[in-house]
Amino acid sequence: MNKEEISVLKGRIEAALYASGRPLNLDDLSKATGVYSKRKNLLLAREVQSTYNSFSNALEIVELQGNLFAMQLRSEYNQIARKFATKPLVPEVVLKTLSYIAFYQPITIKDIVHHIGPKAYRHLSILTALEFVTIVSGSKPRTYITTSHFSEYFGLSKDIEVLKQELRARTPKGLQMPKNT
Repeated sequence: MNKEEISVLKGRIEAALYASGRPLNLDDLSKATGVYSKRKNLLLAREVQSTYNSFSNALEIVELQGNLFAMQLRSEYNQIARKFATKPLVPEVVLKTLSYIAFYQPITIKDIVHHIGPKAYRHLSILTALEFVTIVSGSKPRTYITTSHFSEYFGLSKDIEVLKQELRARTPKGLQMPKNT
């Protein structure tokens, strides 16, 4: 491949990361580039990441565990972005329910409703439609856990115990979250 072809492939990766709004795996990047070598896509994505991060101020490309790549806002720009952001995908009250589920999963419907109240039924319907939570197959009473889509969307581990540790690490100091669940 010549420099021009490589430049086009990198541009396709950057465009895919920009448009996706979620982390992309090597299969996703293959669809964007048309190159079906995972190794080549990994190298291209890392080159895009290095180049992009060297000149961008507010945005960055990060590599997450499992060769996932995401374009995201640098944390120091979150406050300014919130002032101009459009309506969020998930309302804040629903995010609180999602956080509760993520920290305490696997968690029964009874426990969720006890903590959140009857509005939890509507929240669960939204979260299920967004594929952020799912019902554990065959569970009685209904028991909820987060999905791999949730993990990818928020850049968290798919392993529930590791995910809980990551959430604890991201919790602002002074905010009380469960210690052992």
